[in-house]
Amino acid sequence: MIQQDSNAGIHTLYGTPLSLYTGKARAYLIKQRIPYREITPTTAHFRDQVRPNAGGQSIPIIETAEGEVIRDSTAIIDHFETLSGGQALPKGPRQRFLARLFDVIGSEGLLRPAMHYRWNYPAENLNFLAFHFQSMIPRDRDRVELAEKTMLRMRNAGEAFGAVSSTFTLVESLYADFLNMLNSHLRDMPYLLGSTPTIADYGMMAPMYAHLGRDPKPLALMQAQAIHVFRWVERMNRPEPDIGEYAIADEEANLIRAQEEGADHVPDSLIQLLRHIARDLVPETVAAATLINRWLDEQQPKPLTPIERGVGFCRFEIDQDSINALAQPYRFFLLARVQADYEALDVADQASVMAMADKCHLAPLLSAKLTREIARANNQEVWL
Repeated sequence: MIQQDSNAGIHTLYGTPLSLYTGKARAYLIKQRIPYREITPTTAHFRDQVRPNAGGQSIPIIETAEGEVIRDSTAIIDHFETLSGGQALPKGPRQRFLARLFDVIGSEGLLRPAMHYRWNYPAENLNFLAFHFQSMIPRDRDRVELAEKTMLRMRNAGEAFGAVSSTFTLVESLYADFLNMLNSHLRDMPYLLGSTPTIADYGMMAPMYAHLGRDPKPLALMQAQAIHVFRWVERMNRPEPDIGEYAIADEEANLIRAQEEGADHVPDSLIQLLRHIARDLVPETVAAATLINRWLDEQQPKPLTPIERGVGFCRFEIDQDSINALAQPYRFFLLARVQADYEALDVADQASVMAMADKCHLAPLLSAKLTREIARANNQEVWL
């Protein structure tokens, strides 16, 4: 435990507007009305007292009002969900399954378009990105040179995720259809699963805000072609419901409508969206599981060894186009939550969820498992 530097009772979020995963944690704190302040990770306090306890270099990192340091957006949300009794997780089995699944989709499944639209449109984005990357570096260092090095590393990461010239047309076609379907879904409801934000919305905010809803090129695309998605992004960054265009008198009336539809309601618009997402998500996940399991068999990492961002490249096909992308164990850390929730259901609820998963072409995800489990220890994801 370390001593909070100021603002007793206020949690400190270390992140930036540019950070994909900070967007996920920030939206949760805003919508759950958790008092916080956000600081760029450049202060001496962060360097000397926070980062040594964070277990890694990535952001976001939160320093709670009690002095606890937590790194990773999922772990941050888990911390506060434990304190609140899981307020952001739906109770119905089908919606709970989808909430966990959208967390996987947002945190991992949309990295390719997020990186593509950030790094492969330099004419539109470069000045914007350079400003933000430089602002993440302390003023007493060479901000320009260090930012350029970081940007090059991140651009290379985008290529590792499969955003290369041979896939640009496919990536943009898939994203255009995704954006259109998500826009149609959000035309009739303010949040992904109904009248209030859930883990589904927070997970999806990771790519949809910092990259796809804020960088100049994809932001212009969203504003021009998907106004309901753009409004959802705005809504997720405001503490109030912000649902005026849905012609509902107040939030209570919206909740009543959701209850009348059923607490586990899944509209057809969401089924259509998930069918489209499955075209990309399922083949990559299955291919990544195969490669990572082969790597585990060969490498036999010792228990509590921190997982790596990627352990090799897997090849898979989407609509007869071949993609080669980094196989990332963290995807399966999140997917294991989907699978565990499903396995904990009774027989009737399992049948209901499986019928929906089949309808969405997502059933293979329930059996795409690694041969070793992943847990968290000392602020890191580790092999068990």
